[in-house]
This record gives sequence, C-alpha cells and structure tokens, in this order.
Amino acid sequence: MAASKPVISTSFSYETLEEKLDIKSKDAQMHIGIPKEIAFQENRIALSPDAVGVLVNNGHQVIVESKAGEGSHYADKDYGEAGAIITYDRTEVFKAPILVKTAPPVQEDLPLLQLNQTIISPIHYAALDKSIIEKLMDKKITAISFENLKDDSGTYPIVRSMSEIAGGAVMLIAGQYLSSFNGGKGVLLGSISGIPPTKVVIIGAGTVGEVATRNALALGASVKVFDNNVYRLKQLQNNIGQRVWTSVLEPKILAKQLKTCEVAVGALSNDYGHAPVVVTEEMVANMRKGSIIIDVAIDRGGCFETSELTNHKKPVYLKHDIIHYCVPNIPSGFARTASQAISNVLMPLLLQISDEGGLDEIVWHNFNMREGIYLFKGALTDFYISQKFNLKFTDLNLLIASRR
Repeated sequence: MAASKPVISTSFSYETLEEKLDIKSKDAQMHIGIPKEIAFQENRIALSPDAVGVLVNNGHQVIVESKAGEGSHYADKDYGEAGAIITYDRTEVFKAPILVKTAPPVQEDLPLLQLNQTIISPIHYAALDKSIIEKLMDKKITAISFENLKDDSGTYPIVRSMSEIAGGAVMLIAGQYLSSFNGGKGVLLGSISGIPPTKVVIIGAGTVGEVATRNALALGASVKVFDNNVYRLKQLQNNIGQRVWTSVLEPKILAKQLKTCEVAVGALSNDYGHAPVVVTEEMVANMRKGSIIIDVAIDRGGCFETSELTNHKKPVYLKHDIIHYCVPNIPSGFARTASQAISNVLMPLLLQISDEGGLDEIVWHNFNMREGIYLFKGALTDFYISQKFNLKFTDLNLLIASRR
C-alpha cells in the first residue's frame, strides 16, 4: 500500500511567530547592610572602605554598623568618607535588603532578619545549626555562601585567598613557637650554614599546603609533603617550580618522617564534613619533644588524633610534650589582609548583580553564582544540608526555570 501524501489545507493560515529575546534588565540600585560581627573572634569585615566607595559611586547605598571594621583596623570615619551611612542601631543595618557578613548568621541575628532578604556570608558546614536553617527558610531568605562561589576559571576565589593567608601564616606561627621563650625546642625555622635545616612535614597538598611549602622552602627548611591525591602532589611541584619530596599517605612512611621533624602541618582538604584523621596519638607521642603541630584542618575536625579546638586568645597546649596549635579561622588573626581579599571578590560581584538587574536576573545567566546559593527565597537548594538535617531539598535549576 502506497504511503499517503501529506495534505495541506487552504483553511489554515501559517504565520511566523516573533522571536523572544532575553532582554537585559536595567541596572538595579542596591541597599547593602554591613553589621558588626558578634561571632566569637571574628575580626574581618566583608567590604573595605575602598570597596564601599566604589559601590557608592555607582549609585548604591551602603549602611555600616558603627565599629564594624574595628577588628580589621578600619574606623567609622573611613567608611563615612567613602560615602557609607554609619549607624549605631543594629536593627537599621538589618533592614537593608542585602546583608554582607564574614560570619554565618547566628541565633542573635534571626529576630532582626527581614522577609525575603538576601544574605552573603560564609556557611561553615561543620558548625551548621538546623534551627538557624529552618528560621532562614521560614523568612524566605536567599542565602549565598561565599566560600562556594566560583569564578570564571572554575576555582573558588575566596577559599583560595583564605587558604593562602592560612598557608602563609603557618610558618610564621611555627617560627614563633619553636623559640625557647615559647616553650619550643629553641631552633630557628630555616637553615644556617653548617647546621642541618629544620624539618617540616606538611600533610595536604592543597592551597594551604602549597603556600606553606613555598614559605618553608624560602626560609631554607627541609620540606616533605604528603597527600593521597597524586595529581595534587604533581600540581604542587609544578606551581612551586622545583622538585619537592612528596609521598602518598602511607602510615609507616608518615610515622618515620614525623618522628624526626620539628614542624608538622595538617592541611588535608575535604569537600564536606570532617577532615580525615591520618596521624594517630602514637605517632604524635613518638615525635621530638618541643616540636610543634599546626592543625589548619581543625575547623573540620582536624587530621591529628591529639588535636583539640583552641582560640586566638589561648592558641596552644602541650600533649606528649608536643606543642599543638589548633586555632580555627586563622585568617581572622590577619583580619585586615583577609578583609581586603574578601572585599576584592564581593565588590565586583555586587556590581555584577546590579548590572544584570538584580539577583533574580543574574542567577538565570550566571551558573557560577548558582554554586554559592544554598537557600533561594526560603527553598533549601543545598543537597548536603538537606541530607544532614533531613530537610526538603529543591533543585535550584528547576526553581529558577519555573520562575521564568
């Protein structure tokens, strides 16, 4: 049987439909609030006076709580001269539609938060509180964690900056506590002609490990780096530009190197949750008396079995005659540098949000921005948090598409 031919009826009229273009919205004027951080030992501020000046000159309003920049040695006068509004009333700052913070929202912030507000802050997965997340959901908050924000190269710029600061600080801290006056072995970190160099073991070849390695080598120390990711070890050597002693995490080799080192740095990175414990108490007990352990991964549980949380006021303790430095948030001890690094990422981001016509518009175009959003208008869009607290998860891509 022959196939029937298509029939075109004259009763139909065929018309071309107009093409719908995605037209860029007009610039959105923003009202940004910067509260003073009340979280324990948080000295950083999210925007420097120079960054505030740029935002104000672009037509945006910035309100800063008095003494918000005190921990970073920025005065109210600096912000006032940059064009910010200075207020002594904390509730006024929290009325701003966009809040930028350097610490996650805490219980004391919750009553002050407004409906449909946007918060740009860190998230700190290890210290998350279910009740805070639920309250943010109730208030239909859009929350962006700045450590999850990606740039065009696919890296996390704020995490990298904070890791660079922590890595740079590690050798300064080690040198300080190896001094006889701080209960150390009384050895100089580095090398002197005719004297064997100080031995440094670094566990973790991420950004912290790489910067710490570079600084230790510059001082003349003998450095040995461990990581289970061979690609990371290769990348570290390429970035440093010279051959460095490296090894995968093999317990016997690690124990042998720790036994003769003066400085041990824990910098193992882990995407979420706890850092793996790779150094046992027995390994620590066999280390040389007066040596120092700096556990940079302590904010994720630490990678030394003997690690216990300390703080900037009382940073060290002795265990098995080994000095332990286990302060989380090391960059807060170098608050001005850290604030400038955060500000360098957030200020262009805020201008970009404005240029695109607001957050609702930019998330449609900018996939890197979506990486940082863990709450969108009260819907939880972070799968890890939903699993941890058994809360309803909503796919952000579907949520955005449904609103177009």
